[in-house]
Amino acid sequence: MTSKLSPATIAIVKATAPALQQHGLAITTRMYERLFVDADVKAMFDQAAQVSGEQPKRLAAAILAFAQNVDKLEALTGAVERMAMRHVETGVRAEHYPVVAAALLPAIRDVLGADLATDEVLAAWAEAYGVLADILIGREAQLYTEAA
Repeated sequence: MTSKLSPATIAIVKATAPALQQHGLAITTRMYERLFVDADVKAMFDQAAQVSGEQPKRLAAAILAFAQNVDKLEALTGAVERMAMRHVETGVRAEHYPVVAAALLPAIRDVLGADLATDEVLAAWAEAYGVLADILIGREAQLYTEAA
């Protein structure tokens, strides 16, 4: 798993790790609030894991791990594999990734505010999310093909 990210993007994403460590759960909770406005998307998720807070916690930990390892994505191979397998089990498709980005990026700004979540920070996260999404989409396509 190699990064196609610019050094500037890597630096910005890594620099957000402390804020994500402190506010990650609030960000993912807000992201799910935004995401679940769409009932079809909401139906794809285990609502018990939402109510218990388990899913927002898992996602917050995954986002933090990504930020901390954005310069060495190979460290995330096992986590990416588990995520891809879970996504295939629940029917996640490539077209869902932009929907999540459209909920995640504003959630970052909602929680951190415009002073910390500047346009530059959100642009870096959009680029980084796109690279991670491409990795997951590629692996999930392989898994869907194997399952067919």
